[in-house]
Amino acid sequence: MARLILENVNVDIPIPSLRARSLRTVAIARARAIGGQIINSGTDISVMRALENVSFSLKDGDRLGLVGPNGAGKTTLIRVLSDVYQPTGGVYQREGTLVPMLDLNLGFDDEATGSENIFMRGLMIGLSRKEIESRVDEISAFSELGEYLDLPLRTYSQGMRLRLMFAIAVTVSGDIVLMDEWISVGDESFKHKAQARLKEVIGQAGILVIASHDNAILRENCNLALRLEKGRITAFGPIDEVIARRTERRANARLFLRIRSALSASLLDG
Repeated sequence: MARLILENVNVDIPIPSLRARSLRTVAIARARAIGGQIINSGTDISVMRALENVSFSLKDGDRLGLVGPNGAGKTTLIRVLSDVYQPTGGVYQREGTLVPMLDLNLGFDDEATGSENIFMRGLMIGLSRKEIESRVDEISAFSELGEYLDLPLRTYSQGMRLRLMFAIAVTVSGDIVLMDEWISVGDESFKHKAQARLKEVIGQAGILVIASHDNAILRENCNLALRLEKGRITAFGPIDEVIARRTERRANARLFLRIRSALSASLLDG
């Protein structure tokens, strides 16, 4: 059984004091630009609060889409769920094995062959050498790279690299699949096969959490949605309700701007 429980989770990211005040100012400005809140840490180290009092729970069958503007905290939340970031406050509990599909490029060596990279990436995502050996033929066949697997990765085209990375990623199955944007790779023929395999991995999992700006993908794959703004939850519930509320807010914002523009023009004419 798969479960995820978060209770009042905070994530604070320190911004160390830099020798040059101007550089420190730039660092803080950039933190604010991506939506974080600068808070007083009680020291000379400024802190960006990337997540604040985030609470929700997921169970078997839940498919959660994370929505919100850039810098809202979606990637930070995915990294908390995948154990990349540890909460600085609150409680995070998990039951079930993880399948984090976050950075497919991590752990690859351009000077190593494709076959060697299969082993290195496999070890990085938690497979034993025996488990990797049992999956080599499957990965090789799925990637369709053939004899290129004996060549250094630096000789690959971008499309070939992505096919190898994806083939390794989807060889792992587990209870909780985490994705920071939907994965789509290869030409049309490979893309069709890749999407079918990705759907299979997700279908076998108990829980899916995916961050995306694509409402169509979220509606197709999720039954729940969670909206973040500046690190805080502003909506959580059925996917259609959360997305509809998001669309309504955008429409109201556009209407307000049109009214304000019309009033400004009227005052100038007067």
